[in-house]
Amino acid sequence: MKLGFLTACMPERTLDRIVPWAADQGFEALEVAAWPALGQRPFTASHLPIPGPDGDTRLGGADVERITGLFRDHGLSISSLAFYDNNLHPDPVERAAVHDHLHAVIDAAAALGCPTVGTFVGRHPGRTVAENLADAAEVFAPLVDHAGRAGVKIVIENCVMEGWHPDGYPGNLAYSPELWEWMFDLGLYLNFDPSHLIWMGIDPVTALRPYVDRIPHAQAKDIQIRPGARDRFGWPGRAVHRPDPWDVGWWRYRVPGRGQVDWAAVVDTLYEGGFDGVLSVEHEDPVWGGTPDRVETGLRIAHSTLRPLLVA
Repeated sequence: MKLGFLTACMPERTLDRIVPWAADQGFEALEVAAWPALGQRPFTASHLPIPGPDGDTRLGGADVERITGLFRDHGLSISSLAFYDNNLHPDPVERAAVHDHLHAVIDAAAALGCPTVGTFVGRHPGRTVAENLADAAEVFAPLVDHAGRAGVKIVIENCVMEGWHPDGYPGNLAYSPELWEWMFDLGLYLNFDPSHLIWMGIDPVTALRPYVDRIPHAQAKDIQIRPGARDRFGWPGRAVHRPDPWDVGWWRYRVPGRGQVDWAAVVDTLYEGGFDGVLSVEHEDPVWGGTPDRVETGLRIAHSTLRPLLVA
């Protein structure tokens, strides 16, 4: 198992700066942010030229050579390309744009020798879960076929994406083992993140154990619970006054080691199940965020927490 991080926490930097810094800090891999340049969107970044300056959706040969050389020279690998967006977006124009970019990211992963591409199932908030799942079965069939021909696996993070739903309900239909099994039937894989399960009331180790063989990539994010606030708001979070759709009011994400995830148990369960991929830190901690220096400190905290748990 290798330790890496998702580069979206450093949106203001280029890979030319991120890669040597990561190597100097003892990280071994990077999950590279590959969103298109869509302006101000939280927790996203564009660290690959997709599409290129001429509008071509394919990564140019010179770009491939430069990027693979950069990682090789610093002893790092690319664990996954990250484009987490709503593949069931209610606006057909937006949905088509998401699918087009996901195709391009899959092609980029194949060109870079990267084994996985991360995304979300998503949700149409005006439709039932059953209606969304029927829609998703049609949507993902050509995406999975395209990835299979490219030698790439599509991994779905089990993030709830509550901010995508007007009432704070799950906006990404991949939040429970029941939905993971449904995804696996479509040829999708899981990018496992234990933090989301805790606030959903699901024990992450119990949920993880049966499915390790369907997890080619995993993320490391922690969570801090405020039980007293949950007693006021309930599971979906703030309902009456919620100007920020992502502020549920009773929990917040933290870097590993500053929350309630039992990382020793999670890592041990991954090893027991035969996982030998990358554990990628997803830094969305508001305490150790806000400035580049604080983000760096947060990543160092995560490294000091997780590195002793991994077999050298």
